[in-house]
Amino acid sequence: MTSLVPTSSSSAQAIAEGVQSGEWSALEILEKYLEKIEQHEPQIHAFNTVLGDEARAAAQETDARIASGENVGPLAGVPVAVKDNLCTKGIRTTASSRILENWKPPYDATVVRRLNEAGATIIGKTNMDEFAMGSSTENSAFGPTHNPHDPSRVPGGSSGGSAAAVAAGFSPIAIGSDTGGSIRQPAALCGVVGVKPTYGGVSRYGLLAFASSLDQVGPFANSVRDAAIVHEVIGGYDPQDSTSIADPFPSFLDTLDNGVENLKVGVIGELMGGIEGISNEVVDKTRAAAEVLSDNGAKVEEVSIPASLYCLSAYYLIAPAEASSNLSRYDGVRYG
Repeated sequence: MTSLVPTSSSSAQAIAEGVQSGEWSALEILEKYLEKIEQHEPQIHAFNTVLGDEARAAAQETDARIASGENVGPLAGVPVAVKDNLCTKGIRTTASSRILENWKPPYDATVVRRLNEAGATIIGKTNMDEFAMGSSTENSAFGPTHNPHDPSRVPGGSSGGSAAAVAAGFSPIAIGSDTGGSIRQPAALCGVVGVKPTYGGVSRYGLLAFASSLDQVGPFANSVRDAAIVHEVIGGYDPQDSTSIADPFPSFLDTLDNGVENLKVGVIGELMGGIEGISNEVVDKTRAAAEVLSDNGAKVEEVSIPASLYCLSAYYLIAPAEASSNLSRYDGVRYG
């Protein structure tokens, strides 16, 4: 199959700087991305909903604010795709389930509100495994998402639509959620940067819950710098999330160029071979990454965490139990 991944992608930082300076307009940027979606979305199916008219209105508002001399924020005019389990006011939020096929939330998730406040343009809601329960984005009520590198393959999941949107060049930034790998794994399969933040670092207010002690919201991007910018935008304390960390939110951009010298890195010995389900290729790549870190000044040591052998088993007890509780609210919607 032919790859649909663009040979080059504009960074979110470059787009925002260009829009803010007047080099180009937010509407011009948006139209280029909407054109790419129109051309290639049928082969990829990254989106459940593409917000053409709503996104154009938001981009025009951004341009008007800039024309009046306002600094609209670090994501000025940057198109952002949002996973379809984050509430968007007046815009359907389905979690890729027929149960919520026509549900339009009366409020924005905190992450969505912060993106809007930073000048971003929400370009669409991305496909996912239903209620975020899956790892391939084949378990959507609205059909599977395909990997832009090879549409015959899966993009990973459950945030496969968000990862595919960035990889295909449909948006420079996307937002996903991660409960047991749902940002990290599709980022790896689609060849983009994905970040699962520290628990409590990013508000989950307005996220349709899967497993409340594990769920996190985080960014996809084409570069670490873009991911750091978005992480700073969406992160920080939110009183509407009882698990939100109240401490001051750190600046990732301030330390982004510091390198890894003297950074302590632990490699878990129990996971480095001889365990069913962990391939030798993954172990080899992990060791190679550790060597790169060591060569650049990091202090890499093998550590022992015997309990790590039980992590997957613990996950499959905790996650389904919490999902049963969180999703029980929809029983009456479907069957009552």
